[in-house]
Amino acid sequence: MGMLEDGVWKDVWYDTKKSKGHFKRESSQFRNWITADGSAGPDGEGGFEAEKGRYHLYVAYACPWAHRTLIFRKLKGLEDFIDVSVVDPLMLENGWEFKNRDGGTDDPINGADYLWQVYTKADPKYTGRVTVPVVWDKKRETIVSNESAEIIRMFNSAFDHLTGNDLDFYPDKLRGEIDDINAIVYDTVNNGVYKSGFATTQEAYSEHVQKLFETLEMLEKRLGENRYLVGDALTEADWRLFTTMVRFDPVYVGHFKCNLKRIADYPNLSGYLRELYQMEGIAETVNFDHIKRHYYGSHKNINPTGIVPEGPILDLDAPHGRDRG
Repeated sequence: MGMLEDGVWKDVWYDTKKSKGHFKRESSQFRNWITADGSAGPDGEGGFEAEKGRYHLYVAYACPWAHRTLIFRKLKGLEDFIDVSVVDPLMLENGWEFKNRDGGTDDPINGADYLWQVYTKADPKYTGRVTVPVVWDKKRETIVSNESAEIIRMFNSAFDHLTGNDLDFYPDKLRGEIDDINAIVYDTVNNGVYKSGFATTQEAYSEHVQKLFETLEMLEKRLGENRYLVGDALTEADWRLFTTMVRFDPVYVGHFKCNLKRIADYPNLSGYLRELYQMEGIAETVNFDHIKRHYYGSHKNINPTGIVPEGPILDLDAPHGRDRG
């Protein structure tokens, strides 16, 4: 784990002393949008028109934020439009690295050894964390965006006129409800597992792990009344939750001490997880080897031995029981 300061890489962990033991996630800094005609999006500058083969996606199979973008690339049929590089699961003194092994790849676009070199090519004086996902524009040779929530919305609609795929996971009539549930899930679940796992005081850990499980109880009840988070419609809210849920029992229960319950202990959440996992193309976006090796092998302050546990045994292909009216 590290960061860039004025374009210089430094191997430094998060400074939780300033925040009294609480983990604080930095906001993404590259916030441009790919749009159908190249017009500017909600923020950033224009000039990023949807084109086949123009954009490259940098991801980690291990990362839940990057996983969202792989799912939307699959669901929206963008595999032939946007190519991908996958970083190595271990994130050590050089941050994310490119190593052509065990499912990871090299970087055919920029020839980088480390992801931070992609960032400094876009901004030689960049200061901040070096994270995945990253959408790279081959034409302008710069980063379009490193904000996963916005990348999935670009993928959801910007290329529809080229692909003919009109599946919409952020429909106009549901946006208010989607945004409301996203805000809760992001704060207490998606980021809540990190707030719990990266906390450096008992008080900070206890606060965030309690909020996490309060939200899981709420979601369990909600999914007992609805098939998906927003009624009967499968939306981006479900996929944003899925990437945390699929990592929960293998990693967050043990490594991040989120162990009041497992997802397997929640009938509705566990069935819902299996249903989403079993949807066409989704299982191939999940790489448990990368997920477990990354978390247990990269966070030496949490797991200094780097030992990766053998379990738990998961059966995500078991009947999910969600296909009811």
